[in-house]
Amino acid sequence: MEKITPDSKQCDSFLLHNLILDTGIIRQLVEKVWKTKDLNTYGFLALFAATDGGLTRVFPNKAADDWEEDPEPFNASYYRRSLDNKGYIFRAPYRTLSDDILNPENDTIGILVSTAVEITVGGKTIKPAVVGVKLDLEAWVDKFKILASNQSDGRQGSHKCGPSSGCEMDCEVNSDDLLCYLIDDGGFLIMSNQKNDWNKIGMFFSEVDASLMHALYNNSFYNRKQSFDYQSVCEPVPSSNTGAAPRGVFVPTIADFLNLAWWTSAAAWSLFQQLLYGLAYHSWFTTDDVEAEGMDSRETSCVTIQTQFYFTNVTSSYNILQDCSNCSRLFHAMRINNTNLLFVVAEKLPCNSCEIEKLSQVEMEFKVDNSCEDMAVARYRKGPSTCFDYNLTENTSDCGRGYSFRPSLKVLMCLQLLLWYLTASPRILPLPTAL
Repeated sequence: MEKITPDSKQCDSFLLHNLILDTGIIRQLVEKVWKTKDLNTYGFLALFAATDGGLTRVFPNKAADDWEEDPEPFNASYYRRSLDNKGYIFRAPYRTLSDDILNPENDTIGILVSTAVEITVGGKTIKPAVVGVKLDLEAWVDKFKILASNQSDGRQGSHKCGPSSGCEMDCEVNSDDLLCYLIDDGGFLIMSNQKNDWNKIGMFFSEVDASLMHALYNNSFYNRKQSFDYQSVCEPVPSSNTGAAPRGVFVPTIADFLNLAWWTSAAAWSLFQQLLYGLAYHSWFTTDDVEAEGMDSRETSCVTIQTQFYFTNVTSSYNILQDCSNCSRLFHAMRINNTNLLFVVAEKLPCNSCEIEKLSQVEMEFKVDNSCEDMAVARYRKGPSTCFDYNLTENTSDCGRGYSFRPSLKVLMCLQLLLWYLTASPRILPLPTAL
């Protein structure tokens, strides 16, 4: 702002006016709406809004200190997903098995819910902002159980199914026998009626229930797309050198000793020349840090594969039987309208395990058994993480230039005279002779 003023030609006055307008609208939203609401009553941890002008506002201020999303709206995933999709987008903090285990009693887990604001101006629909809330997981799991239970409101009062009644799929009453999940469009766990699964919120659902995720994939609720990164790096595989080959004792001959003496003399003369050249180019005292285990931990080039899951056109299915080798169970699944959620109710698996393929979305090394057959299938190449913008006003005159050291002429002359003197005086430094 010191070099570029609002009156400068390089300043985009249109974006500046949008930012000022967004600031005024968000301030009125905070003063007239957000401050009049009790967040604890609704089970909210925070309220937020992100505008097209680049402004992000989080309320209250203590929630802004714990805000983990990118403050630039166009770099935040919730902002882009809300603009590209209709309805409410639910998103849990992404976690893997290698992350620290969350303790729901001490750690507050928040679920991000966002939606785009649509305004029609002159017959055109624009989306100037994205608004949303951050849900308290513990408070909203109780609401989730009520919504997922069989309750009916009549004139004689509300009636709730109990253990003695004929209600089978009740996530609140029969929580010991039924598994109820909310899964997003990418296959990540959002909510569960099992308290033991609260520390797995945000994980890929295959890490929570691998057999149920495989059943959802087999019944076409999810589809997957695999992308390949041909310029990735992988950790080296440790090689074992503990072979049992026979070993012998080498006995050197006189010719070997003479050959060793000649190579020693040549090596000494070469090291002396390197010393002189290093002094001439002033690079003797400039060294790089070298790790002792650098050769062992060096990464190698490899091909990695990453799998992404997404919803298909299947919206609901009931009484699906998942048959394992020793047991079976029923489950229901249904897409929730105007959201990116899938509601799944399943019986607990009677047996301990089910022999199925465990689906994964983690990037891993791709190993080909038969390259000819694999190349016949079309692949999706993974793009770079960052793109380089092209600008006509960019100064590229310095690009592609080389750099060379220019030693002092006096140092080179002294070095040449010293080499002549050493060559003319073999007694000082004997030259290597051919045997």
